Amino acid sequence: MAMKPPTARAALAILLMTATAAPACADSGGFGVVIPGRPGVPIIINGRDVSYTVVEGDWGLERGVHRQPTFYGSRPVRLPEVGHYYPGSNRLPGYGRLEIEPPANRQLPKPAESFHQSWEVESRPPQPTAPPMPMDPPQVIIAPPLDEGGGRLPPNFRGPRG
Repeated sequence: MAMKPPTARAALAILLMTATAAPACADSGGFGVVIPGRPGVPIIINGRDVSYTVVEGDWGLERGVHRQPTFYGSRPVRLPEVGHYYPGSNRLPGYGRLEIEPPANRQLPKPAESFHQSWEVESRPPQPTAPPMPMDPPQVIIAPPLDEGGGRLPPNFRGPRG
């Protein structure tokens, strides 16, 4: 197999790097259409409802620069005016809970029955342990079977089982 010259290898490497980086460069900019994930729930960016609008410009956490996006077709969001209640002004709030002070001589409800509940935690009693293994276990010797005369038994001999 013939070796490629260094310039051909360098050109092939540059071509490979350009081809793999092209999709990343193609997504850097342009515009996007904002479609809500749930119907009826608006997408609000910078105080504007941008649901179903076109957003132009790189922005968000993917960029290290602070750039304001451009919205085409958005409308401002009007939030309801919320009043304030200051107890020192002796005025009742226009919304919320209306509290009425009961008279002092009213009939009180019957007291609730007593209730008590408690929990206890104990550790489990120690379990019996197995006897410890001796530090020096007995030696096991496997010896070949011998007949009574001191000679070896035939290879088809079957000794006691069990």
